[in-house]
Amino acid sequence: MSNHDPLLPDEPLPQRISRIFAWLAGGCILFGCGALISADVVTRFVFKRGMIESFEISGYMLAACIGLGLAFTVTSKSNIRVDILLDAFPYRLRAACDLLAAFALAVIAVALVWFCWKTLAQSWTMNARSTSVMQTPMVLPQGVWWIGLLWFAFMAVLLPLQAILRLLAADQRGFDKLIGSLRVTEELEQAGIDMAKIEPKREVPQP
Repeated sequence: MSNHDPLLPDEPLPQRISRIFAWLAGGCILFGCGALISADVVTRFVFKRGMIESFEISGYMLAACIGLGLAFTVTSKSNIRVDILLDAFPYRLRAACDLLAAFALAVIAVALVWFCWKTLAQSWTMNARSTSVMQTPMVLPQGVWWIGLLWFAFMAVLLPLQAILRLLAADQRGFDKLIGSLRVTEELEQAGIDMAKIEPKREVPQP
């Protein structure tokens, strides 16, 4: 049975995992940044001193949010693309541009994972800790950051490969859904507007 839940819609497993990671990223911002900073402000006002290392923790949460949210940015096609001329191109040229952009993003994602892994491995080898009172092992925030980037790279590589298969199967709609540029109707649907409920305006006959 189809799942019509707007928070976890019926979609392929990789896209669903990306969506769950995005919700975790939102939780990091809401609770790890917003709630902690608010609590720190209150304790400074009431007790004249900070009771929580909100500055350090919020930095870790922000890094985790970025890492965990990148894959959903790819699957929802929310990354910035300069596509003002694409609609004027024939379909084959437009598809080639979409594939080029997707593979360029995949290369960048893999490079990010590689360098992040080197940083994480170095922190593990050195048993690196933060210089604050918390003495946080750096492998903890960096590990969450790397997991998010790893999934981001996986999705960035998977989507163009799936798009090529759609293209070989002459599935233009499936290709555009995976890596094609967003159309106005898709942007409206992402904003939560149900296009099926929008009725076309009827012109009032002039007397």
